[in-house]
Amino acid sequence: MEVKRLLAAGAILAAGTLVMSGCAAPDRGGDGAGGPGITVSWNDPFFSWNTNTTPANAASNAIVVMTANSGFFTYDNVPEAVPNEQFGTVEKLSDDPLTVKYTINEGVTWSDGAPMDAADLLLVWASQTTHRSAGEVPEPEVDDDGNVTNQDAIDAAAEAGVFWNTNPGPGLQLDLVEKTPTIGDDGRSMTIEYSKPYADWQSLFKGDSTSIAAHGVVQLAYPGEYDDPKAAKDAFVKAVNDNDTAFLGPVATAFRTDYDYKSMPEKPQQYLSNGPYVLSDLVEDQYAVLTLRDDYTWGPKPAYKTITIKVIPDAQAAVTALQNGEIQIAYGQPTVDIIQQLEGLEGSGIEWESALEGTYEHVDLQVTNGGPFDPATYGGDEAKAKAVREAFLLSIPRQEIVDKLITPLAPDATTRDSNFFLPGADGYDESVAASGIDRYTGDVEAAKAKLAEAGVDSPSVRFLTAKNNPRRQQELALIQANAEAAGFTFVDASAEDWSTVLSTQPNAYDAALFGWQSEALGFGETSPNYITGGTNNYFGWSVPELDAKLQQLDTTTDPAEVLKVGAEAEKLLYDQSWTVPIFQFPGVLAWSSEVTGVQPGFLSPSYFWSAPSWAPAS
Repeated sequence: MEVKRLLAAGAILAAGTLVMSGCAAPDRGGDGAGGPGITVSWNDPFFSWNTNTTPANAASNAIVVMTANSGFFTYDNVPEAVPNEQFGTVEKLSDDPLTVKYTINEGVTWSDGAPMDAADLLLVWASQTTHRSAGEVPEPEVDDDGNVTNQDAIDAAAEAGVFWNTNPGPGLQLDLVEKTPTIGDDGRSMTIEYSKPYADWQSLFKGDSTSIAAHGVVQLAYPGEYDDPKAAKDAFVKAVNDNDTAFLGPVATAFRTDYDYKSMPEKPQQYLSNGPYVLSDLVEDQYAVLTLRDDYTWGPKPAYKTITIKVIPDAQAAVTALQNGEIQIAYGQPTVDIIQQLEGLEGSGIEWESALEGTYEHVDLQVTNGGPFDPATYGGDEAKAKAVREAFLLSIPRQEIVDKLITPLAPDATTRDSNFFLPGADGYDESVAASGIDRYTGDVEAAKAKLAEAGVDSPSVRFLTAKNNPRRQQELALIQANAEAAGFTFVDASAEDWSTVLSTQPNAYDAALFGWQSEALGFGETSPNYITGGTNNYFGWSVPELDAKLQQLDTTTDPAEVLKVGAEAEKLLYDQSWTVPIFQFPGVLAWSSEVTGVQPGFLSPSYFWSAPSWAPAS
């Protein structure tokens, strides 16, 4: 299927924005057997159990899903991959062709008692490859108010075909598995053969990607027809092997639609868990409650019977709630006031730590929405559109943003100058030196000159970011001042639901300020952001030469060659004037000294990676 969509979940997660909270979460202290409950904070609400689909590409979902579910490995805060051999084993059988066998241990079950097995892994492959899709889904058309006007056509096309809404990149990741995986060991193992070497094969099948049960999604697709989990699994496996699009179409629809919810769903299949916790309560925009499974034995046994994740949009309010004993762990994006508040609490039974995270702030530009950065606006003149894009990016005061907003929190902070390489990592300095990023200094005069070169007078730019995130609003003010001085007409398009607008309403904005949070260490995870039709490419970006470099990255295993190709790809990216990075996120984590085992996390799911280690100090 040729999928013309702009967003899908993948290896990168969008960083959550701050959302308002109303009623209080229930008191979960002292829940009895299995240990007491703990209440913690996050700054954005849960809205989907299936983080593999396009609308669910958010850290606020990942923290819940990854805490509840298990996979073959997790990442610690080094960060390093930590295998979970109590869950299963991963064995490379061959290098040529690359062949890998994944085996789930006996005794691993879903929360309804059904065994977890290879059928569930097969669902991951089928839903994240182009080889089990069919039909074509049109792009959304949006009116001036941001409403999708052709939703009926989209739904009809999706229903008629096999549309998972994961937007797999052709020739990337699991799409490199062209042959149907084979199932063995009484249904507990799945062996996959890659058509080309895949550099990041060890990054597959963490708890977020394996969180959807094959039998559960079949039961949702065919209510009343497959009440027996084994019958449901068998029917699914047969349909995948036969490429039975008639059967898979409703399964894909259930996969894509039935796991999106903001309040506790009615059907247990919608929140089946294969890990230590199961979703037991959910109140829209307020809190989610995870309850420990009594039968969980395939991983570290958590000490807390319940984890209540309370939505607290303001980090300062979260610290106040921590002081008052309403929560035991507080998390947020720090400001100078928050750091001073925490420093004043030393000796009061509250511990805290501020550290850089695997998230970086950046600005991206829409190039296919008929706006100021789209060649179609200028009769197809690519050079003119590119010059306007470059002028806008030249005006962004990256260093001023760092100096005023980040350096007071992290004195050694610098601008982040690469979209592909982490600061300090091998290849970062070399890529930065060659990419052309050094021209993006916030020079208003250079921006004016480039806009004059384009011959475009006062182009109007609708700028999207989080409306209720104080730091992003401060960034917006600095960007707006420079853009207007450079000759742009700046329109504040901030929204509380900015992530929904970003992913589903490309005609509602022209530039967007947000953050990417890394979920894994694999270098190839950047490819879905920039490749044509990529899972995280919301903006219509497409250059064949860059696509070829990104596909090469996904199949290159020589570390030196990876760094070389990565630097070449990044230069091609900046040559297009599509995007510019600003800074690496500092985060702040504070917790009651009555809780032990709390540790910040660099990768998603942030500090929730340490949830199995949380325990009452007493």
